[in-house]
Amino acid sequence: MMPIAPEVLAALPQAIGRPYYAEWSNDGGTTWTRCGLVAQSASITADRTAETRYSGQAEVLGVAEGRDGINSITTNVRLWQGVQLPRQDPVWFPAGRYSVTHTSKTLRGISLELDGLEDDLRDAAFPVARTVGPGPARTLVTDLVAEALPGVPVAWRPGVDPDTQVPQLVASDDRWAVLSAGTDSTGTATGIAAALAGEIWADARGVITVGPVPTLDDPVVWTIARGVGGALVQPQPETTRDGLANVWAVSGDGGDGSAAVGPAFAWDDDPNSLTFAGPDPINDPGAPQRLGLNGVRVRVQRYSSSVITDYGQALQVARAKLADSLGVQASLSLTSVCNPALEPGDVVAVEVQPEVWERHIIDSLSYTLGAASMSCKTRTTARRL
Repeated sequence: MMPIAPEVLAALPQAIGRPYYAEWSNDGGTTWTRCGLVAQSASITADRTAETRYSGQAEVLGVAEGRDGINSITTNVRLWQGVQLPRQDPVWFPAGRYSVTHTSKTLRGISLELDGLEDDLRDAAFPVARTVGPGPARTLVTDLVAEALPGVPVAWRPGVDPDTQVPQLVASDDRWAVLSAGTDSTGTATGIAAALAGEIWADARGVITVGPVPTLDDPVVWTIARGVGGALVQPQPETTRDGLANVWAVSGDGGDGSAAVGPAFAWDDDPNSLTFAGPDPINDPGAPQRLGLNGVRVRVQRYSSSVITDYGQALQVARAKLADSLGVQASLSLTSVCNPALEPGDVVAVEVQPEVWERHIIDSLSYTLGAASMSCKTRTTARRL
């Protein structure tokens, strides 16, 4: 969650206003010009399961169109959401930095379609095949981002080691695949962030961020109680096994003739979990039959990356992928008071029934600038139910 004072977080249901504004830049964010927004025209979606985390649309006022105004080639737009509490100045939160992907003239202003900066990284393919590395992840990621987005900073969150040494990679054309979670022609993964047990995205400030895969063991950042100040309107629970895996086998293979790393294994070893994979599905796959555990079902996924260079790194990736794939087992749709500091990947505690609490990871959220409520899609694992 973005920084927010505890007293502001607690007072969100009592906010007396939700001010907002937009600003635009044609020089890569060196200078910004403030502009108006048509009321209720700016909608925001933040989704950590999407390739572009932040997207939106807005209708701006008082801005020319074209080379010296807003255009779909060079223009970036930043949106801001405020919280107005009684007898205080508004507290402001970034609601995304975007590239303008489409414009259309309206009777009042210009309607914009907006996508996060990942889109620019994805479009900035390598003109020719090239080698990347070797070197520390911090240096390689910063250089690859700077080539496509000059002046845009890169941030590393705790839980991912930016000084991890990355071996030399052969990149054919896809810059984003090298940065994120791509594969080469053989199907071997080449993504730097994924091989660090992490993920990469452009956050609400427009900073390219590398951070760990969120898990339900992360600290709870917000508690959503039923009927308290209108914080939670109605949860709509659902479950699915789409994308479920309870055993991961992760290996590293540089494809250069050196010894392969791993595989390292991670599995759901909690007997109380619906997705329990057995006591040891690797070395003793017959244990469920022998022990009468007839409800055990093993669902295996494999992952190999040329960026993984030692067993410890492979094990870390396996555990991260297990945490992510178990988390699709149960999801929750809810409408709550709008918390503009909330981010995808945050862990919240939700009162799904009176006195029944669950930890959930925010997978996506959406809201309209100026509105008092927001919608969230969350997930948890079967062991948390």
